[in-house]
Amino acid sequence: MSDETPPPDQDRTPDSGRTPGGSGPPSDRKRALPPERPRPEAGPEPRPEPRPEPEPQSESQGGTGDGGGALTGRQRLAKAVWPPRVTRAQLIVALLLFVLGLGLAIQVRSTSENSALRGARHEDLVRILDELDDRTKRLEDEKRELDKHRTELDNSSDQAEEARKQTAEKEAQLGVLAGTVAAEGPGIRLTINDPKGATDSDTLLDAVQELRAAGAEAIQINGVRVVASTYFSDSGGGVSVDGHGVSQPYRFEVIGKPADLEPALNIPGGVVQTLKNKQAKASISRSEKITVDALRQAKRPDYARSSSQ
Repeated sequence: MSDETPPPDQDRTPDSGRTPGGSGPPSDRKRALPPERPRPEAGPEPRPEPRPEPEPQSESQGGTGDGGGALTGRQRLAKAVWPPRVTRAQLIVALLLFVLGLGLAIQVRSTSENSALRGARHEDLVRILDELDDRTKRLEDEKRELDKHRTELDNSSDQAEEARKQTAEKEAQLGVLAGTVAAEGPGIRLTINDPKGATDSDTLLDAVQELRAAGAEAIQINGVRVVASTYFSDSGGGVSVDGHGVSQPYRFEVIGKPADLEPALNIPGGVVQTLKNKQAKASISRSEKITVDALRQAKRPDYARSSSQ
């Protein structure tokens, strides 16, 4: 007899009708089944543990963002801005805003260039306003005078004689302006004393322009008649008027309305203040009778002719 144990029973196919080591039919013996394992009860699913976020790598540590590292704030901003993502509507709005801004800039620039009074001083503005008021009054007086002449012509029985009379009066007025006849009337006398010789031709020209703007009708400087073609120049430490040298003191004989002429010279920033800044002295006196007797020869123009001929 051997010590080997027989192999465990093995099932045969149902066709054999027997089992190893048994003598009865298959129905007499029950097949042994393995015990069932207990199923685990369903519980809450475990949450995954959070992974630590990688720390952003700064530029000083060699992070560039191109090799898979974390992007810096500057790189993220550059990536969001470039390349630009612009739609068609945004392009149209940008173009309209550009055109609007360009138009406003051109308008502001043209307004600034055309406004000559924007940078003027307060004294200059006051002087300009006074001159405008005086010119308005003179134009109104001239209008009334012309209306009077027209009424006289309409009411006169002999219109030809009245026309000749008005023509003679007009000729006398033009002769005063041209300096071909003497003139007399109310006005002022302006005397300029300048021991240091700081008064030049420009100062005298400014005085003449101020007087003309204030309504001066006839001006004479040291015996020289001032007309439309008069010029001033510096010569030999003095001043020349139409080529005639004049010396100090400079005496102006001016015919016009004294109430308008004197304030025109005394306004802030005017002739008198300019002379004081040059340490020169200017004295003004009013008179009811000023005589301007210096005459100029009438010169026939070379090219200009009357359009009525």
